[in-house]
Amino acid sequence: MDLDLRKLRYFVAVAEELHFGRAAERLHIAQPVLSRQIRSLEDELGTEVFARDRRGTLLTPAGEQLLEDAVPLLASAEALLRRVKTAARGTPTLTIGFMPGITVTPATALFSTRRPGVSVRLLRTSWDNQVEVLLDGRADIGVVRLPIDQRDLQVRPLFREPRVVMLPAGHRLADRASVTVHDLAPEHLLQDPDAVPEWRDVALELRERRRHEVPTIHQVEEKLELVASGAGICVLPLSTANFYTRPDVVPLPVEDIGPNEVALAWVASRRSPLVHDFAEAATETLGGPRTGEQPPQR
Repeated sequence: MDLDLRKLRYFVAVAEELHFGRAAERLHIAQPVLSRQIRSLEDELGTEVFARDRRGTLLTPAGEQLLEDAVPLLASAEALLRRVKTAARGTPTLTIGFMPGITVTPATALFSTRRPGVSVRLLRTSWDNQVEVLLDGRADIGVVRLPIDQRDLQVRPLFREPRVVMLPAGHRLADRASVTVHDLAPEHLLQDPDAVPEWRDVALELRERRRHEVPTIHQVEEKLELVASGAGICVLPLSTANFYTRPDVVPLPVEDIGPNEVALAWVASRRSPLVHDFAEAATETLGGPRTGEQPPQR
C-alpha cells in the first residue's frame, strides 16, 4: 500500500487542531471533504486514527503513532522537493541556517574560497524552527543553539558561551554586577522554563502554579520589548545580548547558570559534500571557547 501524502497532511492538520472545522479552515478546504479524506485514510490503514464523540476529537493509539511518524515523513518529502528544484536551476546552492547573535561570516568566507562556484544563502532561524528548517529542506545545515531534538540529525559541537539575564533598566537588580538564580526566583520568565532549567527549579510562579497571560514569543526583539515594559525577564546567550543592545534593557551575568552550547546540525542521512565542506570550514573558524566576551556596556 502506498500512502497518499495529501491525506497525511490532512491527518496532521486535524491531529494538531483536534477539531475538524479548524483544520478545514487551516487547509482551505470544506469540512465534509476533509472528513471524507480522513475516513479514506482510515480505510486504507485498516484502523481508526481519531476517536470522535460529543466531547470532541481525540487521537487513538494508532493515530498517535501515525502522527509521530507522519511529521518527519512529510518534512522529508518537502525537503526532497526543495532539493530537486534547487538542483534543476543548475547552480549548486548551500543554504545555512543560523541563530540570532551568531556571526557565520568567517565560515562562509572560508567555504566560498574552497567552493567558489557554490551560491551561499543564509536563513535566520529562531528557537522554534532551527530544527524544522533542516528537516523540511529550507536549510542544508544550521548553526544551532542547544538543546534541540537531535533525532535524525548529525550534531557537531562548536563552542560554549555564557548566558545573561535581561532586565528592565529600572529593575530592583539592575545596579548589581551579577545575580544568582535565586535572585530571579520571583520573576516571570518570558520563555519556555525548560530552556532555563536552573530557574525552573526555584521559580516561585511555577511553585505557586500562577499563570501569566503572555503571547507566544518567537523573536528576540519581541522578548526585549516585553522586558523593557516590565512584563518579565529573559535569559539570552551573551553574543545575542551583545547584538541587541538597547538603553532600556540591562544585561547581567548570572553566576550559577550554565552556558549556551552552539553546534552545527544537519540531517544525518545527507551525504552532500557541500554540507561536509561547510562543516569543516565552520569547525575551523567558529569552533573553540568563547570565554573572553564581556557583557555589553550600559
